[in-house]
Amino acid sequence: MPPSLEASHAHDPRRKHNQRHSHCRRLRPGRKPLSVAIIENNAFFGGVATAGLVNIWHSLQDTGNRRQIIGGLTHEMVQRLQRRGAADVREPNEHLYAFLNTTELACELDELVREQQAPGGTPRIRPFLHARFAAPHVEDGRMTAAIIEDKSGRRAVRASCFIDATGDGDVIARLGLPFTLNDGPQPPTVCCYLLGLDEVIRRNPGFDLAKAVHDPRFPNALKQGTLWWSRVPGANQIAMVAGTRAHGADCSDADQLTGAEIECRRQARAIRDIVRHNFAGGDGVSLAAMSSYIGIRESRHATCLHRLTEQEVLEGVRFPDAVANGSYRVDVHHSNRAGITFRYLDGTEIYSAPDQPWVKGRWREARPINPTFYQIPYRSLVPRGAKNVLVAGRLIDADRGAYGAIRVMVNCNQTGEAAGLACALALDAGGDVAEVDTERLRKDLERSGAVII
Repeated sequence: MPPSLEASHAHDPRRKHNQRHSHCRRLRPGRKPLSVAIIENNAFFGGVATAGLVNIWHSLQDTGNRRQIIGGLTHEMVQRLQRRGAADVREPNEHLYAFLNTTELACELDELVREQQAPGGTPRIRPFLHARFAAPHVEDGRMTAAIIEDKSGRRAVRASCFIDATGDGDVIARLGLPFTLNDGPQPPTVCCYLLGLDEVIRRNPGFDLAKAVHDPRFPNALKQGTLWWSRVPGANQIAMVAGTRAHGADCSDADQLTGAEIECRRQARAIRDIVRHNFAGGDGVSLAAMSSYIGIRESRHATCLHRLTEQEVLEGVRFPDAVANGSYRVDVHHSNRAGITFRYLDGTEIYSAPDQPWVKGRWREARPINPTFYQIPYRSLVPRGAKNVLVAGRLIDADRGAYGAIRVMVNCNQTGEAAGLACALALDAGGDVAEVDTERLRKDLERSGAVII
């Protein structure tokens, strides 16, 4: 499922008192779908792609644009948006797949949920919007219910298998399962919409928004950051701007999350003010909207059966239990200085910071043949000590460098699909999630539309 899932769980329909819940019927090819519940903190599905306004999905191809390595729901959702004029596809492109209209994406995800029905018309997915996971209920070492708080109060959603896709590992942390929390996590960002930027660009030849908002001549210039922006398909007059940073914030801590949200909104307003007060045509620039939830790049990582390493990513190591493929570069946003370090599968490295020349080098010597993609193994989704809980999205187990590559949405989406089907297979077999037949998992993922290599 998309990376917005606050907590999701498949359950055996033979159990009494289960809330009805289902993953997509495509994820159980040839077998009766299970019921599924999605517990979502926001008013809509989609996570950082909707609530966070981040409207770029990266390439579905290998680094040479010779082979499609990602399919499944990611590919399907972009195709659905294209039919509405709400996605601008740019492939073949080394890094980019599509720009999205994230408001249309929120509506399309609603449609996807509504489509999942049993033959008699009974919904297979039970969504809980404006709902927050509060605590797990455990019996005999197994999680048996997710305690949630929503508009109706506190209630329990019982299930046989659970997926923690909270991003921050709220479920595993409250279960007492092991996790890591790096010092200096990659800083979070609040994105915003600006209107009126076209006139500024027209009247100021060579205008560069990133350079402008970090220019030390301006008292309210942003510090230690980086910025990118893009058009919104179907609403090209809107510029989606990602340029704020809350350095040092651990957003798995409530007080630090609050502080980060407020600080990043201050910076978003400063972006508008810098352009408005210092550039011709800037008087027409307005701050039109801000993300309803901060884009958290990094917090807790589950400690799983395998920790994916930067070396495994950059060397393109193949795994027999691989459930996801990626080609997005290692991309580490620094917490203690400006800019980003990029590492590529061809051995090159770039350090990029606002208003500074790129620093180019190599992290390894040149070779005649380089890997063109990397893989994520199922073992990196299985928390140590868990019987019926999996993780998906940005909290899977990876070291700092590997995480810099796999954290992007096209990769997180794949781990959500794999975790959903793995829960179903665990229930079919009557075993724990660590015992899932990964050969069968890979075959079923492929039949459901995923690219399995």
